[in-house]
Amino acid sequence: MERRNFVKNIAAVSALGAIGNTLIASNSATPLVAATKKNKIAPRAITMWDFSWLERRWPGAGYEDWDKALDELTERGYNAVRIDAFPQLVSENPWKTWTLNEVWNVQDWGSPDVIQVQVQPLLNQFIAKCRDRDIKVGLSTWFRRDVDMTLMKIDSAAKMAEIWIKTLKTIGDANLFDAILYVDLCNEWPGDIWCPFFTNDPPEQTLGYWQTDKSMKFMKESVELVRAAYPELPLCYSFTGGQPALYGEKDLSFFNLIEHHCWIAQLNDNEYSKAVGYNYERFSPVGYKNLVKNSERVYLEKKEYWHKLLRDEITVIAGAAKKANQPLITTECWGIVDFKDWPGLNWEIVKEMCAVGVKAAAETGQWIAIATSNFAGPQFVGMWRDIDYHRKLTDLIKSSAIQPELIGKNICKRLI
Repeated sequence: MERRNFVKNIAAVSALGAIGNTLIASNSATPLVAATKKNKIAPRAITMWDFSWLERRWPGAGYEDWDKALDELTERGYNAVRIDAFPQLVSENPWKTWTLNEVWNVQDWGSPDVIQVQVQPLLNQFIAKCRDRDIKVGLSTWFRRDVDMTLMKIDSAAKMAEIWIKTLKTIGDANLFDAILYVDLCNEWPGDIWCPFFTNDPPEQTLGYWQTDKSMKFMKESVELVRAAYPELPLCYSFTGGQPALYGEKDLSFFNLIEHHCWIAQLNDNEYSKAVGYNYERFSPVGYKNLVKNSERVYLEKKEYWHKLLRDEITVIAGAAKKANQPLITTECWGIVDFKDWPGLNWEIVKEMCAVGVKAAAETGQWIAIATSNFAGPQFVGMWRDIDYHRKLTDLIKSSAIQPELIGKNICKRLI
């Protein structure tokens, strides 16, 4: 198949998704509230800059010039960004220079080697630059591991709340709360790669198993303690995998939103990744060798099947969130989990998958912030340089509709 056809397909998907003022969700009899020039209530176009915003500042790494990176983000139509606030480090000593070990050396998020960082005042400087451009900031954390493993001091829900309260104080003292969109207390809870300090019950239930009694108790206690200190800030933990239908069954009323991460590659028990032979290797090139060898073929052989799998999952997520009366935010999505500029890899299949996901999510009215992928950052050159692609999808997001019952929630007035 000629690769130029991918571009045509993406354009077609974007055209089909040009949601206007009369958009009505296909699974709802209630007219949605679409964005217009007079009514600017609309989902935000959000991206994930994780810990890269602070770590990737060597020449050519993408974030060495924040003004340039943020201006380019605005040019592409994004008006929100989710970043790591490094709360375990800020609460310990916001001014210290910390030595961090690498999470991996094959991915282009963060540093591929040991690196030194100082979080404050750089965190506040970055947030202020976002505010200057009307870019809202979602705070999260991947609990980066410094050489002393400071994160292992988080031995209770109260301690989790404490580190966030101390971190938020450094931001509030700088009068920057008006730039904060929401706070995600831990990325993809309770995945052991991000929160090794928490042992679930049973202990083998890590990534995706947020619904256990022990996990629910920990999340609820920590969220309520942070909310007591900062009631104006929307709070949550972010999730991936698992069973999204449980959002409508478990009591997550102590959240202000649900942040769910979703990729074709992980659906149906990692069917796509298994077919490709990708096993999330962090320090071996074998996973990328298999992506080069198999990813495009696996996608093209059953393209419509993969698209339907994604649309069906988005329907489940939206329906469960609607049942829970919770708005959704997704910052990591919609096609392949791991990808980068690499010999033999083709960004066009990722773009096409993600365009399908953006359109499907926007049509539900349940999302109040939607990402185009988890590669919308300057270090992913092949994706980043296609300005027209980003603008088509961010325009789609920002012209789409939101369920009226979500707009009526007081906390959502801050989120939207």
